Amino acid sequence: MNNMESPEYMRMSLAAAMTLGFKEGRFYRGATLPCVNLLLTYDEGCVGACSYCGLSRKREGDYPEKSFIRVSWPTYETDDIVDKMLEKKDKLKRVCISMVTNKKAVHDTIDVTERIRAKTNLPISLLITPTLLSREDLVNFKKSGAEMIGVAVDAVTPELFDSHRGKGIKGPHRWEKYWEVTGQALEIFGENMVGVHLIVGLGETEREMAKTIQKVKDMGARTHLFSFFPEEGSKLEKHPQPPAGQFRRMQFVRFLVDECFSTEGEFVYDENDRVVAFGLNEEELNLLTDLGTPFMTSGCPDEKGEVACNRPYGDSMPGPDIRSFPFWPKKEDLEKIRRELETY
Repeated sequence: MNNMESPEYMRMSLAAAMTLGFKEGRFYRGATLPCVNLLLTYDEGCVGACSYCGLSRKREGDYPEKSFIRVSWPTYETDDIVDKMLEKKDKLKRVCISMVTNKKAVHDTIDVTERIRAKTNLPISLLITPTLLSREDLVNFKKSGAEMIGVAVDAVTPELFDSHRGKGIKGPHRWEKYWEVTGQALEIFGENMVGVHLIVGLGETEREMAKTIQKVKDMGARTHLFSFFPEEGSKLEKHPQPPAGQFRRMQFVRFLVDECFSTEGEFVYDENDRVVAFGLNEEELNLLTDLGTPFMTSGCPDEKGEVACNRPYGDSMPGPDIRSFPFWPKKEDLEKIRRELETY
């Protein structure tokens, strides 16, 4: 027992620790992170058993030392973190507090949110664990100062959710509960104030992913898309990343649906349920591709509506094969993206 537990302590992404000056380092290609990503921490850890997650109870090692999204999440005193946010406020546009599946997390999420709200004006997102929550909890989250909610559904069919997160892996999470809480969060926080996380590459078809992105849009939420990126020590550590072409098409689908350029019903699929047409003419396709925006990280926005939670290299290694761009893609990036979009 190290007693460095929430709410007095929080884990922080390595990227956020660099942004706040707790750690030294530089980002590949000059990327910046304007969102502080925090994670509740407990000696007993998370009771989830998700197949792809570094925090799974089934992964060997002490919880405070477990990596998450393939990087370390160092632990700091919560009050020190808030003080650093004040010091670096000109660099910051949002803070996100992530729950884990631990019964103490509901109370502690409110505690940490109130501490941050008391001292800063930063917009606060909560990445919640629906398994633990009632409608009243969501109301209390809003009262404490949070203004956006994230729900990591991740897998896009009931069968895949069950096999990666639920009964199929002896985990506590249930598909119906996640969508129920997503709907409640929308009622309480409002349209476009809920982001649903979906992971490309957990065994779904492109049609299944596109239909789920449309479902999220129809509910009034937005999709935050990730490329599967295997975590060492997780059950899926040997599972490959999805092909670049598949991820690029799903990024483009998300952009078209969320920004109301197309609906899922306008897409054309081949015999393997891969998207072969997006409901656009060639001029529209080229124009929207050249924006670069569809292939940037999708996440909670800043006050101007631009993505604040850009998670630099959260779903790919720094290098030539960036999946979610944390900055505007350059001309050579877009040329590569166009080739990938057409690769099957």
